[in-house]
Amino acid sequence: MKNPWLPEIWVVERRIQESEDTVSLELRPESKAVRPEAEPGQFNMLYSPGYGEIPVSISSMRSGSFLHTIRSVGAISAALAGAQAGSCVGVRGPFGSSWPLSTAFGKNLLLLAGGLGLAPLRPVIEWVRDRREDFADCSVLHGARDRDHLIFRDELVTWQKSPGIHWALTLDHADLDWEGHVGSLPQLLDLVTLDKQTTVALLCGPEIMMRAAAAYLVQLGLPAERIYLSLERNMKCALGFCGHCQLGPEFICRDGPILAYDRVAACLGVKEL
Repeated sequence: MKNPWLPEIWVVERRIQESEDTVSLELRPESKAVRPEAEPGQFNMLYSPGYGEIPVSISSMRSGSFLHTIRSVGAISAALAGAQAGSCVGVRGPFGSSWPLSTAFGKNLLLLAGGLGLAPLRPVIEWVRDRREDFADCSVLHGARDRDHLIFRDELVTWQKSPGIHWALTLDHADLDWEGHVGSLPQLLDLVTLDKQTTVALLCGPEIMMRAAAAYLVQLGLPAERIYLSLERNMKCALGFCGHCQLGPEFICRDGPILAYDRVAACLGVKEL
């Protein structure tokens, strides 16, 4: 059994520049004894030698590799985002809970992805495309700051043509030639015919967006226990020991990052908790 505290060496096989400040790294384990296995929604701790370690969600898990999408916002994320093909990073994981796909079989899926929040939901989209017959209706609502901050652009074109998956995309700020929606992501919920009896909602993005969208879904009649959020806190150990990511009774690294809204709604309403 591997030691969860020790990172393993993984090789950057491919680096994809998603936007000016965001890249995706396709990582493969250096050792053939390591098998990349994870559930949609889980995360890895990525270690850049000389800089440190941060949690990064797994944005794809195909072909014996993991894809991690990283926005450069600090010293460690900048070092990881600057990693080139052929270089090495340390990987611990995967950790945390996953999206409840097995319990959503036969039900409607509603995905809300704000900005980089599309990354943890990407494995769900790939899962649904591979197993379309396992689910009823599937709607994906996606929002981005502007056109320059859209990620997975090639995949977006393909996904939007997927049979049985309904897409709506909105931008906070749009060019004059943009013909799509403009405005906040929760506003797109008014475009969806919500089946309150069978819909399971999966939300990921800025916490303020998720709070607003989850509260609106409850107002529309969707039970809070069928609304799932991918939460982000200051995760350090990833094993529930250090307490940095504690949110009330929950340790986001161990009990999350995927948690049902009814478990966290009260804590999310507390300022600066």
